[in-house]
Amino acid sequence: MLTVKTPDEALEVIRGSFCCIAGEENVPLDQAAGRVLCKDIYASEYVPGFDRSAVDGYAVRAADTFGCTDAIPAILEKQAGIEMGSGAEPLRPGCCAPIPTGGALPEGADAAVMQELAEDYGDGTVGITKPAAPGMNIIYRGDDVYPGKPVLKRGKVLSARHIGALAAMGMCEVPVYERIRVGIISTGDELVEVEKTPAAGQIRDVNTAMLAALCREMGCDTVEYGIVRDEEKLIGSMLDRALNECHMVLMSGGSSVGEKDAACRIMAARGEILFHGIAMKPGKPTILCKSGKKPVIGLPGHPGAAFLVSRLLLPQLLCSIGGREVRRYPVQARLAEPVSANHGRAQYTAVKLMDNGENVVAVPARGQSGLITNLAYSDGFFCIPRDTEGAAAGETVQVYLYDN
Repeated sequence: MLTVKTPDEALEVIRGSFCCIAGEENVPLDQAAGRVLCKDIYASEYVPGFDRSAVDGYAVRAADTFGCTDAIPAILEKQAGIEMGSGAEPLRPGCCAPIPTGGALPEGADAAVMQELAEDYGDGTVGITKPAAPGMNIIYRGDDVYPGKPVLKRGKVLSARHIGALAAMGMCEVPVYERIRVGIISTGDELVEVEKTPAAGQIRDVNTAMLAALCREMGCDTVEYGIVRDEEKLIGSMLDRALNECHMVLMSGGSSVGEKDAACRIMAARGEILFHGIAMKPGKPTILCKSGKKPVIGLPGHPGAAFLVSRLLLPQLLCSIGGREVRRYPVQARLAEPVSANHGRAQYTAVKLMDNGENVVAVPARGQSGLITNLAYSDGFFCIPRDTEGAAAGETVQVYLYDN
């Protein structure tokens, strides 16, 4: 008999049952993309390290431009121009100096005037046609960061923009959590390897390749243990190996309550069953076990159900055991056609997103949980809450993208 949790309750069980088990390491900056920070990062220097111009134009003393207009420009003596990557002589009163974007502001200058508001008369003087205020078009030393300023929080999954910030601060090595290793086991007498042609009653093992790809998309390393026949001793032996070698195990097949569905018994012999059953469709017979500090998920054998359950639970598990933050940003879309529900379970429906010129439209991917091509067609999923009759055509739904 299944002891069913709602999807929200299942996520709360994960939050309350697991803690970070990933080790820490330093990696070179050029290998840090996609890794998870294991420490808060604070700036140790000023960025930029000098006052600089935000425009191409002229460095000036703002007081020297007071009251100027197109009709009565401020006439300033032109000093030597400022070269990129080098300093410049101090700016004398009544003078200006050509300066490029990013050029170092000379001592004495307190503003930069855009090239379009100045005219070089060719006789060593420049006319400024609009007054400058102190600080105009200037990026000051430390405007970006200064020593001690928080820059990135622990748990951040590093992307290109974060790598840029670390490079600006001169960080050549980055403290990160080790990658979570996920063991993947497929069980079932009906399964054959992908490269084989199935005989009557056989199907290819979709879940190993699909779940490994999903885990890698989430920044994990994977160990694929292949197909294990429906024998408790064989499955138990493979699970023991996976638990010894990995931080987490995904085992698909055998999670229901049939005579040969032994996953729950096998897991119970190796840890604590936190729940057996989630009130969701597809994916109801999902099992979560805690073996030591490591999670083991017993997934339905149907690929569509295994995918959606994994997509729901893995982000929170990776937050708990891998130290990473979980951030989900749904996309609002209008449902293209009605979807019925009311199974007493939360229903997760895959959708394809389309743009009709006025709205983002969600087109349901129809089909049973075993039909994996429906997922390949779709971009994300939305949830119809339990004890709800369904969703009407035109209703706005929150779509969670697979790539988010």
